[in-house]
Order: sequence, then structure tokens, then C-alpha cells
Amino acid sequence: MLLQGKKLLITGVLDRRSIAYAIAEEAQRAGAEIVLTSFGRVMSVTRTMARRLPVTPDVLELDATRPEHAVAVGEELRRRWGRLDGWVHSIAYAPEDALGGRFLTTPWESAATALRVSAFSLKDIAAGLLPAMREQGGSIVALDFDNSRQAWPSYDWMGVSKAALVAVVRYLARDLGRYRIRVNAVSAGPVRTLAARGVPGFSDIESAWARRAPLGWDAGDPRPVARTVCALLSDYLSATTGEVVHADGGHHALAYEVPEPEPR
Repeated sequence: MLLQGKKLLITGVLDRRSIAYAIAEEAQRAGAEIVLTSFGRVMSVTRTMARRLPVTPDVLELDATRPEHAVAVGEELRRRWGRLDGWVHSIAYAPEDALGGRFLTTPWESAATALRVSAFSLKDIAAGLLPAMREQGGSIVALDFDNSRQAWPSYDWMGVSKAALVAVVRYLARDLGRYRIRVNAVSAGPVRTLAARGVPGFSDIESAWARRAPLGWDAGDPRPVARTVCALLSDYLSATTGEVVHADGGHHALAYEVPEPEPR
């Protein structure tokens, strides 16, 4: 199996429809042993989601804004497994006043929160987990939303944070390559998750995406994205790092909307 024997950590499992949950499910089916992370009041939610997976994994405490949590998790995984083969960054948050067309009025404090949680945390967690990965190498995968050449309606400082996340991916790829640790991002199409419902105008993006993507797009199915992440966590892409891999139905590749085929 693709991930047979791999020891993986997955963050951000809060919703059964989420990409993170789909990654956890696909990783287990591909042979991986996993742990999940959560923190504070939502720990109980993550534990509930864990029980719905094919094999119930442990849930460890990891607050993305507290670097000491990542260090403690890394130490626990070294005691438990002796190593960590890879992990998934599925963490993002922006205050309400940093979204919804309020880009010009967003205060620095809210923008800083979005950047800290959604981008800088990738570095903090990577540094904390490095001792568990440095001897044998592995793979880190972050979840992106297409930010290459456009500003999305209502996405505002979360869009800026995702652009920063991709920059962090590239710099981590530079610095962690010496340990044979690959760092990549998967740019997903819109998925109808709990987090997505908090983005004003998400339904408009979703409907336009389905029309435009040459392969089509089902916002209710996170599995294509999850399988792409699992491929990057595996050993098959051993020479790929610092990359953004699109799992979006091909939407990013077109400068125009795909017309409906003419009837024959």
C-alpha cells in the first residue's frame, strides 16, 4: 500500500467533510499509522471525528500559536514511534474583520493573527517536530488555496496568508532538504467545509469553479485533494520539494471559462 508503515501526524480535523478528515481516512486506508492534533475547547470535536475513522487514532494537544506544544508533540512521537515520517498542515484562521471585503479597514492585529495562525505556524511546527524527522527524513504537506495571480472576492487577508504560507513552504524546503525532508503545498479547489462556510461569498466561488474547471469540480468531495496529499506523503515523489501541486480540476490552468460542449 502507498503509505504502508508510515507514521504520520495530521492537524486540523474538526469536520467530517473537511480535507483534513479525508486525508486521515485515506492515509489509514493506504496503510499509515496516524495521530491527530487539536487544542482547547475543540479537542472534544477532534476526538469525536477520530472515532469515526477506520481506526481510532490518538489526539495530541497542539496549539499552532504555542511553539512549545510542537516540541512536546515531537518528543511524544519519538517516545511512541521512534520517528515521524510526515505531517500535514491543515490550519488556517482569520478574524471576521479580516474577511468579507474589508481588506482596507482590517487592523494590523487581525491581519497578524491570520498570518501567525495560517502561515507562520508552519515554520513553528516544522521546527518543533524536526528532531523526530531529521534522522530518516520525510514529507511535510501544507494546504493552500490558489493565490498565484489573483485576488479572490472576500478572501482578503486569508488570501495574503495563503500566499505567505507558500513562501514559507519554499524556505522550509531550502532549509530542511539537508535532512531529506520534503516540503510541499497542495492547492485545493473549494471544498464545502465548516471553515469554508465562514468565508463570505464562498458559494459564488464554488459554483464558478465547477463551471470553469476542465475536469469539473465537486465541492462536496474532498477525496481528490486528500489523495494528492497522500501521494506527496509517500516515497513516490522523493525528488519533489518546494512545490505547489494543484488538485483543483485544472481550474488554475485556464484564463477563460470552459464552454459547454455542443450537442452532437
